[in-house]
Amino acid sequence: MAQDTISPVAARWIGRWLILIALMVYAMILIGGATRLTDSGLSITEWQPISGTLPPMGDAAWALEFEKYKATAEYQQQNYNMTMGEFQFIYWWEWGHRLFGRLIGLVAVGGFIWFAAKRWMDRKWTLRLLFLIALGGLQGFIGWWMVASGIGDTDRLDVAPYRLMTHFGLALFIIAVTAWFWFDLTGKRVVDVTKGARNLAMLLMGLIFVQMLTGALVAGLDAGRTYTDWPLMAGELVPSHYLEQGLGVRSLFEGRAATQFNHRFLAYAIWALSLWAAWSYRGSPLGRGFVILAVLVTAQALWGILTLISAAPLELALIHQGLGVIVMLASVYLAWAASPVRSQSEPLKAPV
Repeated sequence: MAQDTISPVAARWIGRWLILIALMVYAMILIGGATRLTDSGLSITEWQPISGTLPPMGDAAWALEFEKYKATAEYQQQNYNMTMGEFQFIYWWEWGHRLFGRLIGLVAVGGFIWFAAKRWMDRKWTLRLLFLIALGGLQGFIGWWMVASGIGDTDRLDVAPYRLMTHFGLALFIIAVTAWFWFDLTGKRVVDVTKGARNLAMLLMGLIFVQMLTGALVAGLDAGRTYTDWPLMAGELVPSHYLEQGLGVRSLFEGRAATQFNHRFLAYAIWALSLWAAWSYRGSPLGRGFVILAVLVTAQALWGILTLISAAPLELALIHQGLGVIVMLASVYLAWAASPVRSQSEPLKAPV
């Protein structure tokens, strides 16, 4: 298409496709969280994008996969008493995780081909959707890069925490970009936003994204099950072994005490900042958005505390992760609504 805008029909169908992509990525984040929390991520030791679509067929195939898993440090040092039934349980989690990723790719590429065939995209939207698809492809490579860290290292029982953080962070970026594109198609920005309010909205979005990354480090190190008292950590405000011997500065990414402490206190900072923003900008064009974000941050903080003192059981931890994504999406919408490109005067409201 030569024009700089797309038709209402095209916008409607591309918007629906973006919603589907976002919902699938959200589900994928939860499936990935369950895969991590059930220690299933290293059960499939090879990356086979095509042939790996099918699960093992028959006893011989299952025995072969089990033998491959037995070569990992995780099995040899932690799961050496595992039965075939227990192996199949974790295998199905990882297989489902990978299969769902393939399904997202098919929906993404299939939708793009359909829109191109219908000539519904102008140059801007063609590049945008290609960028989104490229991010999805990159996520597949990052996922294997993450898993490979736990298979190739004989001293590591899990994937490298910083690689898990990268994998999770890219998933968050993908769903944030998807949401931003959808807002562009369906939403109305806010006018008369002060520079301070706009900067605050951007700051909250950035801090929430970083906080989600620190949460990935906590999950990767099982740090959420290491210190389960609150508000102190092992009876201390600041853990005395914040920087662990032998790790030094690497404790910020590989130390259980440091990563959980950082996750806790960044949460307090975001909580306080969101409440201050809701109070300071009440009655302003962005007031409702700041209030909604503050409510969500408060709910997430309280649920995080409950998850912590309960030693992060699977159900509570997954809800904590899922709610965190919702908090981040609310901050993305707030930042989008406050961004400088404006169409017309509209109160802040959820797009329909």
